[in-house]
Amino acid sequence: MVQQELSRATEVTYITDAQVIGPYSPAVRAGNFLFVSGQIGLDRETMRLVGDDIESQTRQALKNLMDILAKAGCDSSHVIQCTVFMKDINDFQKMNLIYGGYFAEGTFPARTTVGVSNLPRNAIVEIAAIAYKEVSDE
Repeated sequence: MVQQELSRATEVTYITDAQVIGPYSPAVRAGNFLFVSGQIGLDRETMRLVGDDIESQTRQALKNLMDILAKAGCDSSHVIQCTVFMKDINDFQKMNLIYGGYFAEGTFPARTTVGVSNLPRNAIVEIAAIAYKEVSDE
C-alpha cells in the first residue's frame, strides 16, 4: 500500500526532444532522478558516427549526454552514476582521459565499464547515466 502511494506521488516525465535511433526516450525523469539512455558518438545533425576512434566517439557520446542533461535542467554535477559499454576494453585508458574532463575532480560519479561484443550503429563506446536533482514543488 505504501509503495502504491509513493509511485502515484512520483511524477514521471519523458524527455523526448533529442533524436534517437530506436523506440526509446533519450531520458526519463522519475521524481528527483533522471535516467539518461545510452549515448553513442552520433552527430545529432547527420545521425552518423563522428569517427572510428575511441577519442572522438567518447567526446561525442559525452556531448550528447550533456545536451540531454541540459534539456532536463541538469548538468554533469548532478550525475551520480554512469555505465560505459566498450567494444574494445583495451581502449579503456584513452576513454578515461576524455571522460575525466567532463566531471569535476573529486566529484566523479560512480561508474561501471563493461566490454561488449557490439553496439548500435557499430559504435565503439556507449555511455548511460543516472542523475539526481531535487525538483521544486512549484
